[in-house]
Amino acid sequence: MNPQPGYTQLHAQGILRDRAAAALESLRSCTICPRQCRVNRLEGELGFCRIGRLAKVASFSPHFGEEGPLVGSGGSGTIFFAQCNLACVFCQNHDISHHGEDAPEAEPEQLAAIMLQLQNQGVHNINFVTPSHVVPQILEALPIAAELGLHLPLVYNSSGYDSLEALRLLDGVVDIYMPDAKFFYPDAAKKYCQAEDYPQRAREALREMHRQVGDLELDENGIAIRGLLVRHLVMPGNLAGTKDWLNFLARKISPDTYLNIMDQYRPCADAGNFPELDRSPTGKEFDRALQDAVQAGITRLDQRKSHLAERLWRALG
Repeated sequence: MNPQPGYTQLHAQGILRDRAAAALESLRSCTICPRQCRVNRLEGELGFCRIGRLAKVASFSPHFGEEGPLVGSGGSGTIFFAQCNLACVFCQNHDISHHGEDAPEAEPEQLAAIMLQLQNQGVHNINFVTPSHVVPQILEALPIAAELGLHLPLVYNSSGYDSLEALRLLDGVVDIYMPDAKFFYPDAAKKYCQAEDYPQRAREALREMHRQVGDLELDENGIAIRGLLVRHLVMPGNLAGTKDWLNFLARKISPDTYLNIMDQYRPCADAGNFPELDRSPTGKEFDRALQDAVQAGITRLDQRKSHLAERLWRALG
């Protein structure tokens, strides 16, 4: 039998509500993400993320396109939050992250109800997608959901541009961290995400996430119950610094890091304005990433794609 998620214990102890109160107070002069906008979101002022007092939910549903350990037979219970604290020029969800102004606001009771509705649909986890700018709102809704019987693992599915302040509020609350490892170099992060400090912040965040939950743990059915799962999108021309990220993960996090090396980059949003982004990676570039993973000592690779096992075998050869 799987252990109860940590947030249920924190709720029973009254700690979860204290965390929520502290997080909400941080919105008064917002410091919840590395942008440090210091606007008063409690009064409706908007910073970089363009979200005020309440989170906006773009959509929610059982999702079967996530990593294997999250999906199982029931799917991952995804909640897509509108807007974002990054501004990736190539974002595949740009209609939500860049243009989500019209998404409905969710009161904490409504957000809690969404979690419970997904649980009742038989999902294996509650998967918060793009949550970095709405950590206080999530924490505010969780005691309500826990009181009404929420008991699934929580997935924090972020860009990796997370503050240590927010992550420490989530210590013992989040069961599975699933950050991106986007750009290793400040110049690329500045140019494509308006976040020159992304590499530093993401590396700090990954260390803290792993400190809290460790390597990914699976139950007897292969379903994730706790731990770190990292996503890395292979970019054309090695713009993401793939080899450096793989070496960092192996040496500074853990060689047992569960990693999804993704090959689905395609020009979206404003990527066409940047010639170097206006193509998909080649098969050779993706195979090189797999070889770099093997050389770094990382072998826990998500193998949802039917061709990955064959390519990994070639890399090992």
